[in-house]
Amino acid sequence: WRISAGRQRSADETLATMAAPRKVCIVGSGNWGSAIAKIVGANVEQNPRFHNTVNMWVFEEMVAGRKLTEIINTQHENVKYLPGRKLPENVVAVPDLVQAASDADIIVFVIPHQFIGKVCDTIRGKIKCSALGLSLIKGVDEGPDGLKLISDVIKENLGINMSVLMGANIANEVADEKFCETTIGCKNKTDGALLKELMQTSNFRVTVVEESDVVEICGALKNIVAVGAGFCDGLGFGDNTKAAVIRLGLMEMIAFARIFCTAGPVSSATFLESCGVADLITTCYGGRNRKVSEAFAKTGKSLEQLEKEMLNGQKLQGPATAAEVHLILKNKGLVDKFPLFSAVYQICYERRPVTEFISCLQNHPEHM
Repeated sequence: WRISAGRQRSADETLATMAAPRKVCIVGSGNWGSAIAKIVGANVEQNPRFHNTVNMWVFEEMVAGRKLTEIINTQHENVKYLPGRKLPENVVAVPDLVQAASDADIIVFVIPHQFIGKVCDTIRGKIKCSALGLSLIKGVDEGPDGLKLISDVIKENLGINMSVLMGANIANEVADEKFCETTIGCKNKTDGALLKELMQTSNFRVTVVEESDVVEICGALKNIVAVGAGFCDGLGFGDNTKAAVIRLGLMEMIAFARIFCTAGPVSSATFLESCGVADLITTCYGGRNRKVSEAFAKTGKSLEQLEKEMLNGQKLQGPATAAEVHLILKNKGLVDKFPLFSAVYQICYERRPVTEFISCLQNHPEHM
């Protein structure tokens, strides 16, 4: 009887754990992180499968003499990174990363990819091993075998299952509830359905696909192409040239994915999702990488200086990703196969004149 009673208690505890509302933590509170917090905060209030309070880790800083966390928790607005848009009152800004994430069942990572190593070091061993991670981080890293996805960096450091969300999602427009689409890459159908429940609204439509590595690569590489699009705008080349750059960039994205995605065959269909061609177009016409690169071509100022002047504390992803991709391609002897990616790298880091950008593409393999 004692054995069967013990088994019953264990089963009851398992069911209770499964039925318990899932707690959500958002790691990051910049422009995109705050826009996502607005969606998640509103969704969990209406869905009993999720805990009502959403912790949002905020890197503490002073704004007009007040702590940013204090402003968010009293005014319910991120006045620095998402001004003019109210956050739901159940989104709580927490300055301590471990405190914010320790009891979370779902952890949404939305920080510049340069900082993910430090974040993982901080919370390693201090979060639930059963937690489900969702990366909105657009970037790649270099690993011993070449490409290393940011979601893999998180998974290896924290030991949790990871999915990704990428799409044509300019943060201010998402926060203003303008209609758009996004893509979740998730290999587990049950997890994918749960994450769709957490994220989808009538104006933020989610499609779930299994090719999570391709979804993530799209999100990273499109920022390199956007830098090239910004160069075109700054040099006054017009829409025909910019369209050619976008197309050639898409071809390089597909070629890169087919070389470095080893989980299985890479389907062209994934590039037709929001994470692919839609995100590429949006970023090449509206994103921060395009905007700063246009100013770089027009003014001759350094990217570092323009980042400080134009982005209010946000970080550029395109040039950093170009540097990481260049190292991966160089180690594989493939630099010449990706002239657009290589030209962006050379202009950003090797002082190649930006006026030579188009000449780098005139003998592109796609034209041969």
